[in-house]
Amino acid sequence: MAALPVEAVDATAALGAAPEPPAAPRSRLLPTVLALLLAVPLLALAHHARPTPYGDHLTVHAGHARGDHAAPRHPTPPPPTALRTRAATLEAYAPRTGTTLWRYTREGRRPLTSLHARGEAITLWDDGMVTDTDGRSVRWHRALPAAAEWLPAQGGTGVLRPLGRGILGVVTPRGVLAYRIADGDLRWVLPAREGCAFEPARAVHHDGALLVAQPCSHAAWTAQLIAVDDLGRVAPHRRPLGNEVVMEGSGSRLEHPNPEKVVAQPR
Repeated sequence: MAALPVEAVDATAALGAAPEPPAAPRSRLLPTVLALLLAVPLLALAHHARPTPYGDHLTVHAGHARGDHAAPRHPTPPPPTALRTRAATLEAYAPRTGTTLWRYTREGRRPLTSLHARGEAITLWDDGMVTDTDGRSVRWHRALPAAAEWLPAQGGTGVLRPLGRGILGVVTPRGVLAYRIADGDLRWVLPAREGCAFEPARAVHHDGALLVAQPCSHAAWTAQLIAVDDLGRVAPHRRPLGNEVVMEGSGSRLEHPNPEKVVAQPR
């Protein structure tokens, strides 16, 4: 009868049952738990300490943020806002009350000029960066070519020019660039004529077009002034440089611009 316990033990081993591991002492688990608890805030702090892209810092005031989340059944147009520059800070404020709605800065940079377009603020900075913000986030950044060669002397006067239908014109001495405001996509580039240079400060809007001075040392006066709109240079029988569909004449045929023609050819 004494052999029965031995046979039971042998059968259990034959079935492959593993013996239970000994319980870990509590003294070993406590340091591990404490280390995990301390790691969580350290990881969060390291995440927030990372440098922001392009040095952006956008501060939205509480009242403005609450208004953004409201969704009335019959929405009304948002109240008008105005832009002002204080030192190196761009601010949006309510003209009636003067209340600041948001502040936008970039580390080590200074805003040169800003304008409202489609309810958003477009800004040219002293490093040649053009930014777009809707007051809740900075939506896109675009760097102007060779800005260090002309921007310090030129400044921001006349560089940013709305062209209508959601297109922003950026006038530089070397050329006129057109960006889609919705996403910052570059739509077309019109280079200055050889031996000439555009003058951003000498540009005016007239009858839906932007007239830009292009002084040349050896050229007729008619070549020293060009007209552009959201589709590119205004000229007879032109093919638009943008991606719009254009109706030709009185017929019903629609002509699509050449999708490969991204850069305007010099005249």
